[in-house]
Amino acid sequence: MGDIYVTGHRNPDTDSIVASIAYANLQNATLGDRAYKPVRIGSINDETARLLSRFGVAPPPFIKTLRTQVCDLDYDRTPALNRSVPLDLAWRTMRDGEVSVVPIVQDDGTLFGMLSAGDIASYDMQTMAENRVNNVPLFNLLSVLEGTLVNELNCTVSAVSGELYIALPQNYEDSALTNPDTVLICGEQPEIIDRALESGVRCLIICRATLRPQWAQAGSDTCIISTPLSARRVSRIIYQALPVERIIVPKDIVAFHLSDYLDDVREIMLKSRYRSYPVLDENDQVVGTISRFHLLRPRRKQVVLVDHNEAAQSVPGLDQVEILEIIDHHRLADIQTTQPIRVRNEPVGSTNTILTSMYQERGVVPSPRIAGLMAGAILSDTVMFKSPTCTKRDIAMAERLSRIAGVSLDEIGKELYAAGSSDGKSAEELFNADYKQFHIAEQNIGVSQITCIDADHLLSRRDEFLSLMQKLRDKQDFDMVILMITDVLQEGSHIFYVGNDETIRQAFSKEPKDNYLFLKGVMSRKKQIIPMLTALWG
Repeated sequence: MGDIYVTGHRNPDTDSIVASIAYANLQNATLGDRAYKPVRIGSINDETARLLSRFGVAPPPFIKTLRTQVCDLDYDRTPALNRSVPLDLAWRTMRDGEVSVVPIVQDDGTLFGMLSAGDIASYDMQTMAENRVNNVPLFNLLSVLEGTLVNELNCTVSAVSGELYIALPQNYEDSALTNPDTVLICGEQPEIIDRALESGVRCLIICRATLRPQWAQAGSDTCIISTPLSARRVSRIIYQALPVERIIVPKDIVAFHLSDYLDDVREIMLKSRYRSYPVLDENDQVVGTISRFHLLRPRRKQVVLVDHNEAAQSVPGLDQVEILEIIDHHRLADIQTTQPIRVRNEPVGSTNTILTSMYQERGVVPSPRIAGLMAGAILSDTVMFKSPTCTKRDIAMAERLSRIAGVSLDEIGKELYAAGSSDGKSAEELFNADYKQFHIAEQNIGVSQITCIDADHLLSRRDEFLSLMQKLRDKQDFDMVILMITDVLQEGSHIFYVGNDETIRQAFSKEPKDNYLFLKGVMSRKKQIIPMLTALWG
């Protein structure tokens, strides 16, 4: 079973990060494997980092996209052969593996070239007009001929070259039998063998013959090979002892890495005409081959979405994944699936409230660390139970989790909002920490929320925020960009906006001034900002 990614929304808040950790932990505890992997698609904000650190839990790894990659394909795990292996071995590998191309690698496993059945066939046709071998490594020759080295104790030959010649009885006087530059193929012909050795023939291949003891004493410059193959077979297969690197034509090789995206691979393949392409890992080691037909039915990544169900807020490449489940507490939005899935959407203040119910239903008690994280996430998303989204279930679940974790909710709450210090941060960092995009009735808007216990130092940076928001609106072609600075002590939100004044006036029934207004009692983007705009725009 492959990894199943559990992810919250972009620019994740504490509820989103903790929900991915808690859900993965629950699934792994009840399904008997560790396939569920919590991940994030944005940076960890200070509040979340402080909570994770307090309970000793590492942040989920960051992923940039879930687009389909080469590693998601059922590519061929074709064996990669060393450049020094004989052609005979390469051909048998193709035949037995029913493949037409094999990668050839250097000694360090990196790619040297690609060898196709057509390359071997072309070389084999060339040998029809040739009668010579050059520099064939002795090891390769012994392997291909299934032979043994008769004068093994004396021979110093490492490679064999010469004109091929089959000794026939009627050709006893042929000068080729005594030419040192001859690779002589013989049978049960001891007289010819003795004469050839006396004349200094460099290579003798003895086929299916009885060996004489004195032949083992032949000089160091002579190579005597005994083989069970026939002379006719030896005369053909000897060409297959050549190292594969000798027939690979040097050229630019189109190769793909496991991390390459399928869309990019498809574009490159359309511009080339190769039958097969090598696949490399992160160290440029060859791991297999890929062909066009592998692109037809890719294996999609599997993902569970928590704390969101809107495509604009989700991971890039969402259209290329298989969504298994959605657990959320926001309005239903625009995510579509190709098949029925499990969806759990409840009107509570935090996704972790829903997850706590799921732990109870399955009879799993979260560890004190996980329980502490979940309690903190509920406090964060309900603004310490002051948000209008907060329900009695949120409070009850947070209290239950705090007892399991052995912590005080008041203590955690103070730590959460103490983490909201903004003195050393840019306006962009503050704005992007909890920023979401929405599409409502043909209107595109962006809404960011900063929660704090003293808004004055943030309000003094009004011009910075408005300048940033105007640039974002122009770049993204948004109808409106809103920043909520939610003050826990004041129990309300300061609103900065760029967009149409009349929209703000009608949506919130209050007169704005200089792109600003204060909304008493408004503490939830989900329940008090987005619904008002939705009602206005229909």
